[in-house]
Amino acid sequence: MRSSYLEKDVIFLLKDITGLVEPQPTEEREKSIQAGRHYCEMLPIEYVPSEKYMEVYQEALAHYAKPTAQAIGILADKVVGKKGSRVVLVSLARAGTPVGILLKHYIQKKYQIEAPHYSISIIRGRGIDQNAMKFLLSHYQPKDLLFVDGWIGKGAILKELQKEIAAYPGVSDEIAVVADPANVTELCGTHEDILIPSSCLNCTVSGLVSRTFLRGDIIGENDFHGAVYYGELERADLSYGFIESIEREFEVMPSGPVGGDRQAREGIGRKGGQEGFRQGGIGCGHTGIRSAGIEEVKKIAQEFGIADLNLVKPGIGETTRVLLRRVPWKVLVDGRSRDSQELAHIIRLAQEKGVPVESYPMRHYKACGIIKKLADA
Repeated sequence: MRSSYLEKDVIFLLKDITGLVEPQPTEEREKSIQAGRHYCEMLPIEYVPSEKYMEVYQEALAHYAKPTAQAIGILADKVVGKKGSRVVLVSLARAGTPVGILLKHYIQKKYQIEAPHYSISIIRGRGIDQNAMKFLLSHYQPKDLLFVDGWIGKGAILKELQKEIAAYPGVSDEIAVVADPANVTELCGTHEDILIPSSCLNCTVSGLVSRTFLRGDIIGENDFHGAVYYGELERADLSYGFIESIEREFEVMPSGPVGGDRQAREGIGRKGGQEGFRQGGIGCGHTGIRSAGIEEVKKIAQEFGIADLNLVKPGIGETTRVLLRRVPWKVLVDGRSRDSQELAHIIRLAQEKGVPVESYPMRHYKACGIIKKLADA
């Protein structure tokens, strides 16, 4: 699968289906999804950001590159401490891909480890790409594979992975993520609901690759899951601009041998990074996991009369995704964060799309997107 990333940074184990699938308008696609058609059988028309929204994205990148870089560093130390020098990074396409590249670069700079990095598809309700797993396991030891994603919202993909990976003895069903506000893993950079700037955009910050696709008339029995390359957007591509902005904020002290690195063994970030997160709430070190965010999601669903939890998308990243490619009903923001720079892009998108924004007290999350029910869509 081609992308705008260099092959030395990531290899996509995907089938290139460019030109074979006609993207659908958001409302048409949403109605099909809620009528029972699986989202992976269609592709959305990519949101073209307005000039004002791009200004907000650039501001978000300027403000949140450093905390994202700190979280990447904390996560990288944990990854090396857990998996050692033979780790193989397996990003979940597509939100995991830029994070996987950043992890790969950080690990190389600090530990002088050249970690292979692949990006594969996993689809809620359809499972992981079995042909991609066969490929990986024909080249690497099961214990060396480590899945990578951008963030965890309420943990749906983690549950999907845990169910699927049971068929692959020796492969860990953990996901390494930058942010885990759902509080379901310790393999994260932070439990805070932080803004990861790549969540603000779609393909133009993800190697110009679409979200993944799976439909029997196009994806054969022996094929990888599919994706489209948006070559027409090459002039708008910001993929390496994002990577470079985060990397400029890396604070890397080259380490000695992996086995002797106390920070890596204990999973502790660099000086200052961990403390920065603790000031905003719980960090991601030895503090233990708080109550899972899914309970908060269930409470929101109950209060707003929503029977299907799939329509409730908590967290900054997931809320942004709802606004970019679904049909939102409303956006909830925690009152303490409403005026923060972290949510500026969400407020801007909601204004552009005429989506109401309501203050709602949340413990785990700073924002939550709610998708319109079919009857309302």
